[in-house]
Amino acid sequence: MTSATDIKRIALVEDEPDLRENYRQALAQCGYRVDCFADRPTAEMALASELPDLVIIDVGLGADYEGGFALCRQLRAVSAELPILFLSARDSELDVISGLRLGADDYLSKDISLAQLLARVSALFRRADALQNVSVPARPARTGSLEVDEDQLKVLWKMQAVALTVTEFWLVHCLARFPGQVKSRQQLMEAANLVLDDQSITAHIKRIRKKFQAVDAEFSAIQSVYAAGYRWVELTT
Repeated sequence: MTSATDIKRIALVEDEPDLRENYRQALAQCGYRVDCFADRPTAEMALASELPDLVIIDVGLGADYEGGFALCRQLRAVSAELPILFLSARDSELDVISGLRLGADDYLSKDISLAQLLARVSALFRRADALQNVSVPARPARTGSLEVDEDQLKVLWKMQAVALTVTEFWLVHCLARFPGQVKSRQQLMEAANLVLDDQSITAHIKRIRKKFQAVDAEFSAIQSVYAAGYRWVELTT
């Protein structure tokens, strides 16, 4: 029997009442506890006291045209691990890249089916559960100046922590596991357990580089390979 403490809590921030109830019902039928919010101030006040297990956010929240982006930025500043998923009618390349650059783990258009939405949510929870269910802690893996701790989903570069989201962590893990080996965008998507388009992968890689460069301005270990993908190569001097 599933106890109350085992139930995953999802915060759904959506300004359209009918859509909000639609999504709430679909998620609740899968066994999730869903807390709904119609605007950014209400969501901010509620989530300030306790973070959920996952957040689904619309970009435009009524007159607050980019309220979802602002909420994402705030939540990501509080937690690097919290899964954040955008679900929006705004599906331009600029909006998708903006959302991912702010640290979202996924960005979905509202024309996606409920079945696909539930599959994405489930994929994010599977990754979190895999971390929780590790029985024997593994020693952090080292690759040159990089230290990767799978148990805690944490990364150190030259002994300094780099705050990565769950998706970003698995992308770095995939690249650094076999230094010098080119990883295609498809391989990176499989490593992150998500379905992303090429632009989304590119946005994630740019954000990852920026985070490493905030720790080390000379960071250049993630190399782009034209028409092939990316590889991890740490140059030594």
